[in-house]
Amino acid sequence: MARIAGVNIPTGKRVPIALTYIHGIGSDSASRICEAVGVESNRRVNELSDAEVLAIREHIDANYTVEGDLRREVQMNVKRLMDLGCYRGLRHRRNLPVRGQRTHTNARTRKGPAKPIAGKKK
Repeated sequence: MARIAGVNIPTGKRVPIALTYIHGIGSDSASRICEAVGVESNRRVNELSDAEVLAIREHIDANYTVEGDLRREVQMNVKRLMDLGCYRGLRHRRNLPVRGQRTHTNARTRKGPAKPIAGKKK
């Protein structure tokens, strides 16, 4: 099992698909990594040699922010918005949608399960 950026990537899948299991690498980035390292996109992870896995690992370390560092950076950005007290920061603080979605109905993913209000029968 290949281990890249602290993540065990699945061995039976094609290399670009397996690389997307790393937080911070999507399908486009994964295909670019394969091109840069010189790995064919139709090869499987278990067919890679140790040198190729090492080359992929070094390329990701040098050019991409992934996993823990990326999560930390995103959390710091959200915390900065909350400390500033800007509109987006207030929305984060109140656990409401940040990007302009309506909240009268919907927004259940962000707000959580509906809380019943006493005496609100119609």
